[in-house]
Amino acid sequence: MLNISIRRKAGQLGRLVRHSAMARRTGRTHRPVLAVHGQMGVTFIGHSSFFLQIGGCNIVIDPIFAPWLFVLKRLRRPGLRIQDLPPLDAVLVTHAHFDHLHRPSLRAIARATRRKTGRKPLLIVPDNVSDLVNDLGFERVVELRWWEEFRLRKIRITATPAKHWGARVIRDMHRGYGGYVLTDGNHSIYHSGDTAYFDGFAEIGDRLSPEIALLPIGAYYPESFRAVHTSPEDALRAFMDMGARKMIPMHFGTFKLSQEPVDEPVKRLLSAARRLRVEDRIRVLEEGVAEFF
Repeated sequence: MLNISIRRKAGQLGRLVRHSAMARRTGRTHRPVLAVHGQMGVTFIGHSSFFLQIGGCNIVIDPIFAPWLFVLKRLRRPGLRIQDLPPLDAVLVTHAHFDHLHRPSLRAIARATRRKTGRKPLLIVPDNVSDLVNDLGFERVVELRWWEEFRLRKIRITATPAKHWGARVIRDMHRGYGGYVLTDGNHSIYHSGDTAYFDGFAEIGDRLSPEIALLPIGAYYPESFRAVHTSPEDALRAFMDMGARKMIPMHFGTFKLSQEPVDEPVKRLLSAARRLRVEDRIRVLEEGVAEFF
């Protein structure tokens, strides 16, 4: 039985690798557009990576700019380049998985801000993750547990629960994971990190009332993957649970991490939104094109 399971997983990985290798990389890289006073800017870089402008601060979440993730080719180009980003105040990482905590990208981001300004950005990570990033050139590494807060000038950053797991490799299951809500008193935005659907979305909405929800919609097939990832319909249900004004999907189209067709998640999300008559509240962003609120 074990050999059959290993062969099946090896076959699945082989299909993902072949698809990645044969697919043509698409997408355009843009120069970042900066927010004006009082605006919140949201720019989708790709996968779960975003450039956020809120409360006068420049923040990047889960940056990965790599053209390859081990043997998986990046299918969509990053929407922004590291060298074009303005100096960053902080970087947030949701968990230690390699497609979210990408050490070369983090090191390059810290170096770019230091070269431009002479200062280093802050790095915020879940609990028990700092040992993976202490050597990357950040001014300070802050660990947060669920519901803990950190103040960055006008911004309150709150760590939020998720239904996922945080191990970097096989045996380090002690590592934390989750999402973040950022609010400056005028705007608020939630980045879930990786998660399956769970009843915590309603609690996040009740406690923190995010205006914009960044939610993952890919890597849900085979069905067993939904134990740790939301399907498009799960993500829409989570969005409705928390009562946010707008949903921006993520975690789709950049790396082929599972067996569903690459273009399926967005189609399923929009179809489900039309059935619920909330399609006007869904914003599918092109990589590198800023949206302002």
